[in-house]
Amino acid sequence: MSADRAAESQVDWRKLHRITPLLNAWKVAAALIAIFVWQYSDTLGQLDLPTTQLLLVIIGVIVVGSLIGLGYSALAWSRTRYGLSPESVYLHSGVLFRQQRHLRLDRVQTVDVTQPLLARLFGFASLKIESAGGAGSNLTLSFLTEDDAQRLRNELLARAAGVTVSEAADGGQAPAAPAAPEREVLALTPGRLIGSLALSFWVMAFVVAGAVLIVLAVVNQSLAPIFGVGPALLGAVAYVWSRFAGEFAFRVATSPDGVRVRQGLLESKARTVPPGRVQAMQVSQPLLWRSRGWWRLQVNIAGYGAEETTGSVLYPVATTEEVGRLLYLVQPDLGAPRPLELLEAGLSGTGDAEGFVTSPRRVRWLDWWTWRRTGFRVTDTVTILRTGRIWRRMVIVPHERTQSLGLSEGPLDRRLRVANFSLHSTPGPIVPIVTHIDADIARELLVDVAERARRARRDAGPERWMLPRAARAAAATAAALDAAAAPDPASAPTSFGGILPSPPVRAVYGGVLPGRGGPVTSDPVDGGRMHG
Repeated sequence: MSADRAAESQVDWRKLHRITPLLNAWKVAAALIAIFVWQYSDTLGQLDLPTTQLLLVIIGVIVVGSLIGLGYSALAWSRTRYGLSPESVYLHSGVLFRQQRHLRLDRVQTVDVTQPLLARLFGFASLKIESAGGAGSNLTLSFLTEDDAQRLRNELLARAAGVTVSEAADGGQAPAAPAAPEREVLALTPGRLIGSLALSFWVMAFVVAGAVLIVLAVVNQSLAPIFGVGPALLGAVAYVWSRFAGEFAFRVATSPDGVRVRQGLLESKARTVPPGRVQAMQVSQPLLWRSRGWWRLQVNIAGYGAEETTGSVLYPVATTEEVGRLLYLVQPDLGAPRPLELLEAGLSGTGDAEGFVTSPRRVRWLDWWTWRRTGFRVTDTVTILRTGRIWRRMVIVPHERTQSLGLSEGPLDRRLRVANFSLHSTPGPIVPIVTHIDADIARELLVDVAERARRARRDAGPERWMLPRAARAAAATAAALDAAAAPDPASAPTSFGGILPSPPVRAVYGGVLPGRGGPVTSDPVDGGRMHG
C-alpha cells in the first residue's frame, strides 16, 4: 500500500472538463423521470386535474429531476480526477463509494475517442482506454474538449510505446505529445454500405415478412397480423439502423502508433489499435455477398469483450483485394512462400490447395456439403482455419497470441475417429475452431501449435514499438541471447503425419505491400512490420 501511495505521489493529476456535469445530468434526470412515470402514471390519470395543472405537474417533475441530476453530476465531477505516470494511468472517482483504479500502460490494448451526439455538437469527447484485463478493467474519461482528448490519446499511446513525453504543453494545460502522422488506407462509401445492408439476411427477411403481412392484411381486411409481429419487425429495423449508423463514414488509416479506425453517423468513434494487439482475425462472407465479392473483417482485441460489436469490426465491407491490404496492417507476415495464393485458398478454396488439411472423407455423411471446405493450415507465424460453404469464414490466429488449445470429441466423433480442434482466444466475436479433423492429425496439431506458440511468445519483440531503432535492436539482441540457450526448435513435430509441409520460409506478401506496388523491407528487429 505504501508503495502504491509513493507511486501516486509522482502522478500528474488532472480534472475533467467543467462542462461534464451538464453533459451527464440528463442521464440522471431521465432515470428519475422514468421512475416517476412508472410509479405514478396511474395515480396522475385518476386525479382528474385540468390539463393546465397536469402540464405544470409534468414540467415540475422534469425541472426537479434535472436539478437533482445536475447537482449529483456536479458532485461526482468534483470528486473525480485522473492522472498519468510513466508506467500507469489513474482514475479516482465516486461519491458514496470511492473508487481508485489504475491501468498499466503496457497493458493498453486500444484507446478510443468517442463523441456522443450531444457532446459532438459542443465539441467535447470521451476517452476510453481498453486494457488486456477485460471489460471490467477499462477506464473511461468523460468529458474532455476534443483537442484535449486527442492530445491525451497521443500521450497515452506514446507512453505505452516507450516514448518519453514532456509533462505539459504551452501553458501547462495539456500533454505535449506529438500527433503521429497517418496515411488513409480505405474509406467506405455510403453506397457500398447501403448495398451490403440491402443484401443482408435481416433486410431480406424484413422485405419478405412485410410483403406477406400486407397480403394477409388485404385478404383478411384486418391489421391484426401486422400488430402481431410488429415488435419483431421493429427489432429488425433497429438492427439495420444500428449497423448503418455505426458503420457510416468508416475509414481505416495507418500510423506509427497503430491502426486508426474512424466511424459513426450520429455518435463518432475514433479507435487506435497499437501494433501486435490483435488476438485473432476473421474474414467472412454471407451467401448474398458472393456475387459482389464482398467480405467482412472482424478482430478479437483483449479488453473489448464478447458484447462489443462495433469495436471488433476492422472493416465492414471489403473487396478481396482490400482484404489483403487490411490483413497486412494487422498481420504483415503470413509465414508462407505464396501468401496471396494462401489467402485465396483460405477465403474460397476447397481441398488441399496451398497445404490445407481438410476433414477425412469418412465424415462426408455428417458434413456432406462442407467436408472438403473445412480445414486448417499452419505456417511459421499463424494458424489458419477455414469453414463454411454458404457462409464462408477464414480465421487467422498468430502463434504468439494463442491463449490455449483444446480438443473435443463426441460419441459419434469417436466412432468416426475425428476430433474438433480449437484455439482459445480472448473474448470477442471470433471463436477459432475447426471440426471433424482426423483424430491422429488433431493430436499432432495440438502438440505442434503449442510448441510454435511457446517459441513465438519467447521470440516476440518488445512492446515499446515506437522506441528508437537502436533501443529495439538492443532488446532484440537480448532476446536472441536468451533464445540461444533454449532447446532446438527443430525437434518440434511439423509434418502432421506427413501431410502438411512446414518450410522455413518467411514471406511478407511476396515482398510487396498490396495497394502500394513497392517493395517492403522486413527488419528482423521490428518483427517484419512496415516502416513509414
